[in-house]
Amino acid sequence: MPDIACVQIPFATPPGAPPRRSHPCFTGRVSSNPTVTVELAAPADAAALGEVAAVTFPLACPPGAGAADIAAFIADVLSPRRFTDYLADPARTVLKAVADGRVIGYSLLVAAEPTDPDVAAAVTLRPVTELSKMYVLPGHHGNGVAAALMAASLDRARTADSAGVWLGVNQENQRAQSFYAKHGFQVVGTKTFLVGAQLHSDFVMQRVF
Repeated sequence: MPDIACVQIPFATPPGAPPRRSHPCFTGRVSSNPTVTVELAAPADAAALGEVAAVTFPLACPPGAGAADIAAFIADVLSPRRFTDYLADPARTVLKAVADGRVIGYSLLVAAEPTDPDVAAAVTLRPVTELSKMYVLPGHHGNGVAAALMAASLDRARTADSAGVWLGVNQENQRAQSFYAKHGFQVVGTKTFLVGAQLHSDFVMQRVF
């Protein structure tokens, strides 16, 4: 199963296609906010990443998700300790969006074979990278940060010679689906994801390189 139920940037939908790769990790100015850069995260960023995750994950979950289930999921999957583990895992890449020295968003890529049977059946690309997590703090929605994170994430997957990228998005989150579609993703299947005691329905989307 992928690491997260609601993998999405639900509010930022800036126009334009992702820039072409010029470096394995895209680092540069975001068009509408020149103080924001996207960089590879380091172990020292684990606490800041956990703080961003704790704020943003509840905003991306469907309305029916219970507060206790969300809190348990954050503690189990999105804590600073877990980010320390992710940063030490060679199959995972964490990118951070930084403004004025503060982490304001992140994405997490997993270069591995899908283990969810529904995903494995829907995503036929091999090798493939999962866009497991992608979030931006709500105060920075709509200013190009999400587009920069997406561009950097796709570039990183290309650099790893993936045939494409897949992700899961809650079926109720139409805004997130629109954002992903603008960046070349298409729905190829469905899956379920358990948050606490609640089972949620996701679309599986993929982008082919």
